[in-house]
Amino acid sequence: MSGIPGLPVMAEPPERAGVLVLGAGLAGCAALLAAAEAGRYAVLLEKTDDIGGSTVRSAGLSAFAGTDEQAEQGITDSVELLRKDLLEVGRHRNDPALVDLYCEHQLAAYRWLKAHGVRYGEIHAASGQTAPRSHPTDTTRMLVQLLKAAGELGARIVFDAPAERLLHDGTRVTGVLLADGREILADAVVLGTGGFSMNPELLAAFAPQMEHALRQGGAGNQGDGLKMAMALGAGLRDTPYIKGTYGHFHTEHPDEDGTGILAVYKGAIAVNREGRRFVDESRNYKEIGDAALVQPGVTTWQVFDARTMALSNDEVPIYEFAGRERAGMLLKADTIAGLEAAIGLPEGSLQETVAQYNAAIADGTPDPLGRARLSGGVGEPTPVDRPPFYAHPSGTVVLATYCGLTVDTRMRVLDWWGEPIERLYAAGEIVGGFHGAGYMTGTSIGKSGVFGRLAGTHAAAEESELEW
Repeated sequence: MSGIPGLPVMAEPPERAGVLVLGAGLAGCAALLAAAEAGRYAVLLEKTDDIGGSTVRSAGLSAFAGTDEQAEQGITDSVELLRKDLLEVGRHRNDPALVDLYCEHQLAAYRWLKAHGVRYGEIHAASGQTAPRSHPTDTTRMLVQLLKAAGELGARIVFDAPAERLLHDGTRVTGVLLADGREILADAVVLGTGGFSMNPELLAAFAPQMEHALRQGGAGNQGDGLKMAMALGAGLRDTPYIKGTYGHFHTEHPDEDGTGILAVYKGAIAVNREGRRFVDESRNYKEIGDAALVQPGVTTWQVFDARTMALSNDEVPIYEFAGRERAGMLLKADTIAGLEAAIGLPEGSLQETVAQYNAAIADGTPDPLGRARLSGGVGEPTPVDRPPFYAHPSGTVVLATYCGLTVDTRMRVLDWWGEPIERLYAAGEIVGGFHGAGYMTGTSIGKSGVFGRLAGTHAAAEESELEW
């Protein structure tokens, strides 16, 4: 059981709840609090012994537009630009109704989270954002704040309570069957169980292209909720677009927290085993991950200089370059030739690549791979010429699956024919349709908060005979 004090934990699940939420990531915690605020007896079941799921393994960034923090930093952004970015990154294969839903409710969800004590740090630009809108926060603290607030309203959380099946009476979902055989009845169920990044069988079925990718994610991310909903005929969206995340340390390491680093977004170049660049480094890090997976030997290197290292930010895990150096996860040399030898690249290969890259910047000639910015439309490429020089051996990791159940704008799960599975809701990573064919940084945590709140609110509006 979680060792975090003050959580509204109950030792055994009740026989009945008004709103029953599965999964203690941000989507589940937001749904629990929203349902409790609506006056329902809300209970959250977590299959493991701790809160967090993929949420606490993420970089902790939420994509919001029009916030106080953006205004304080002089950042110009808008809901219209947010929507445009979401659709363009998703190659217009997103469900536009879900994109509109997110855009309509994201600022209210942001203010709701802040009202419950969530605090955001310095805003910065990241993949897919044409304006800086990545809002960093301490994810564990955020979940604790939401759960404590829900507890004050009577909501409860039960650990070590894996659900095995959804109960259905032929008309609607009526609760869940636990793995130990106990049943819990509910007026509505919200699935916040995350994706299936830790389930090799489901990955093989839906994403064979990830065969050589590393695997990380919440320990409970086995696709349980997905399978339970599919057993009732739930539809699926976006499974062809499962992608890995670039920048993860190339092998298991005690100081790799699951996020990796993206020095490429601050000026690094990415090279393969031949010492050659292989991708436009400003592209979405999922697309960079795809490109890296087909390189010889899979492992690639992010190569950067002292200029990029100076941009290290320990508050943002993907930009925590100095922390990776302290952990011994970077190679370092005073010259490019020395770095080339430390990596073990063919003699002269990295030297030639860097020289050509720097010369093109100096001459103002087009980049042969199309790089014109550092990240999305923000920042100008800079030469790699200030010693010392660094290299981060980078792999592609499946951290989250960003695909899943079809839902409507009330977050009701839909079957293959587009009809609601009555009294069944979903939010967070388990939901498909929102991202489409691409992924904008901050939208996984963002949609978990926005859609989790909506799912809890709508689930609480179902008719109930339970008084609370």
